[in-house]
Amino acid sequence: MSNETRQKAVVCLSGGMDSTVCAALAARDYDAYALHFSYGQRTEARELKSAQGVAEALGFKQFLQLRMDLFRQIGGSALTDTSIAVPDAPEDEGKIGDAVPVTYVPFRNAHFLSAAVSWAEVIGAKTIFIGAVEQDSSGYPDCRPAYYDAFNELIRQGTAVGDIRVETPLIQLRKREIVRLGVELGAPLHVSWSCYSGEEFACGVCESCVLRLRAFQEAGSTDPIPYASKR
Repeated sequence: MSNETRQKAVVCLSGGMDSTVCAALAARDYDAYALHFSYGQRTEARELKSAQGVAEALGFKQFLQLRMDLFRQIGGSALTDTSIAVPDAPEDEGKIGDAVPVTYVPFRNAHFLSAAVSWAEVIGAKTIFIGAVEQDSSGYPDCRPAYYDAFNELIRQGTAVGDIRVETPLIQLRKREIVRLGVELGAPLHVSWSCYSGEEFACGVCESCVLRLRAFQEAGSTDPIPYASKR
């Protein structure tokens, strides 16, 4: 498809592994516009650096950083409330995702997607990408297919144009499949960041790190980011 006929897409870009692979898919097929949220998360500065690196590597047309203070003020999540510790992943990794963890940020993705829809309306984008994953995940309720079906109905009913759609191309993939897809696409996984607590070195023991490390191992690849330790 020529540059003259490529459609625009807004990509919710956290800078994490799944987000980076999703961004690579979007940049392959669309003129991509990155939307990054700084919301008081523990690794806010590191995530911003990663997201900017991903957008630059993939040739995104624009990078928009939005700051949201409501999650820090509301609290209730280990990612935004320093009084709540980020737990290590359970020794039995099969238990990851059995219950909603304390790293869940209440209804976070609804706020992210609302901003993405607003921007999409302004720039004329019909597609929004988000790297939500249901399989091999921590069990966040806003990463389920039914959630995005409902949100797309909300967009149809609540926007002027009504034809913007949220796409979740990774939602049914296993983490190892996401790694393999990322390698195939040439996604800049070396600048991505998934750790819930570390900024210079990934901790290697939180659920996000454990899931990521296991995915790379099962995919037969080496995770290119630095870790303080590995389980």
